[in-house]
Amino acid sequence: MRKKVAIFGSTGSIGQSTLQVIRDNPNLFEVVTLVAGRNSSLLYDQIRDFHPKHVYIQRHEDAIDLYNSLFYLPNARMSMEEIYYGDEGLDEISSIYDFDIAVSALVGIAGLKPTFNLIMSGKEVALANKEVLVTGGRFILAHAKKHNCKLIPIDSEHSAIMQCLQGESQNSIDKILLTASGGPFLTRDLTTDITVDDVLKHPTWKMGKKVSVDSATMMNKGFEVIEASLLFDIYPRNIQVVVHRQSIVHSAVQFKDGTIMANLSPTDMRIPIAYALNFPNRIKNSIERVDLFKLLNLTFEKPDLNKFPCLEYAYSALKSGLDKQIILNAANEVAVEKFLKKEINFNSIPALIYTVLDSWLTSIDIDSIETILELDADVRNLMN
Repeated sequence: MRKKVAIFGSTGSIGQSTLQVIRDNPNLFEVVTLVAGRNSSLLYDQIRDFHPKHVYIQRHEDAIDLYNSLFYLPNARMSMEEIYYGDEGLDEISSIYDFDIAVSALVGIAGLKPTFNLIMSGKEVALANKEVLVTGGRFILAHAKKHNCKLIPIDSEHSAIMQCLQGESQNSIDKILLTASGGPFLTRDLTTDITVDDVLKHPTWKMGKKVSVDSATMMNKGFEVIEASLLFDIYPRNIQVVVHRQSIVHSAVQFKDGTIMANLSPTDMRIPIAYALNFPNRIKNSIERVDLFKLLNLTFEKPDLNKFPCLEYAYSALKSGLDKQIILNAANEVAVEKFLKKEINFNSIPALIYTVLDSWLTSIDIDSIETILELDADVRNLMN
């Protein structure tokens, strides 16, 4: 029997790679739900190819256009009741539990509430949205445990750590070695004339705009530190970020006996995606293998926290508590958006984040999704 898959963020980088894995393995997987943002033309193509039962597009007008376009595709025709839109529609479609595994790949805190709904299903959720754990923290993990929902990481780093820990005792871990490519500016001075195009030229991975900016500031790696601490129940002091330019070692675990177990693979997100979809069994693919004889060198170095302070901000927020993590994420999302709109320069991103973190002195208890979203909105209102 084929595994039924719901993809939240189907038109993004992770979503498209997930669909490629499914396309290559039609005997293993079946698409039941596709959730997109505003890319209705790509969503139309995906519906035509995969024939899901339910779809989502953000705007009402796009939902109507989609319905009209699909009318002429008998094999993919959908009723308006099967096409969801708007905030209410996103809440509704994420509460349909006819899947076996859901892929959470929506960008930013917009993915928090729908992922929370997916967790309530008690089924498997493959997590690619960093902000879910950054802003939801142990609140999310507690509900996953309560509802017997298995969270499987898709990020290559966390997938690598999970694979290294298979069959190992939790108390045997000494340190997690979280690798980072260093982004496009590892060896370049951070001058005020850095453009959006410069930032989006990642040296090893093809990613969406927001994640590419986060990689360039190393906030992305900071978020991954928070994720790793929560997913693997590791103290922040036992997570070491290692800059590894070649992106062949996707992360490693150092055990108490001195052994380091590392995960090496090509830089292709289809590998961790396929592993998550078919966990714990691996799927054969045609991706070009790593040829060890062609690897001239593998380098590892410490990150420059003076140059990339966002990484330190993430460690600090993790130690301070969930409210600081929510503030950190909201400040980062607003700063990144301002940079992409060319309202601020690249160096202003960490400066703006620091200003918000430093000025926010109050502390609150987080006991619901609504509390998280209220604090997030307060930070955004302050910055806009």
